[in-house]
Amino acid sequence: MLEIRTYPLGPIQTNCYLILNCDGECLVIDPGEEGDRIIAEIEKLNGKPLAILLTHAHFDHIGAVDQVRDHFDIPCHIHEAEHEWLENPHLNGSSRYPGLPLVKNKAADHFLQEGELKIGSFRVDVRHTPGHSPGSVSFIFKEAHLAVVGDTLFRGSIGRTDLPGGSTETLLQSIHDKLLTLDEEFTVYPGHGPSTTPEEEKDMNPFLNGFS
Repeated sequence: MLEIRTYPLGPIQTNCYLILNCDGECLVIDPGEEGDRIIAEIEKLNGKPLAILLTHAHFDHIGAVDQVRDHFDIPCHIHEAEHEWLENPHLNGSSRYPGLPLVKNKAADHFLQEGELKIGSFRVDVRHTPGHSPGSVSFIFKEAHLAVVGDTLFRGSIGRTDLPGGSTETLLQSIHDKLLTLDEEFTVYPGHGPSTTPEEEKDMNPFLNGFS
């Protein structure tokens, strides 16, 4: 049995997720900001973090990567298409916003590939869902019927595609092929805002008209 906890962090309120199993082991997804808070929450839960998983490498999803990684001595996983983004403020977008700190992390420890990822007792179906960014991925936890999808799909909306490497056509195809095909029991957890379901988005999302 898995538990998911949601933490909206930073100035853009990016959702960081903790996925915990019954033994207290956990995965940290998208530690975008407020590293001290993430660390405190994990320690309050007596959590045993095993890894950081990144849905993509825009600055608001990676700002606390090194702080959390170094504190718990755990590896960071990202899709290879964005392997340079963690270290490069021009690629991760942090250089685009005056007044915000430049985000420069160390390189990722592992590259994600399409298919099953095994970390401890966790079994994660990694799905490459580009469009918002070239290395965007979604993490599907089949037994728990939950999906963490980053900025690919939102409740009633979709990810923006006007940033470098973005493509509306590619994004819509990713959503159609990789997310709307999930069973109706699934809950979808986006990078910003509330959770949703594939069925709700098929019925109500104005950007997905024509997809079913």
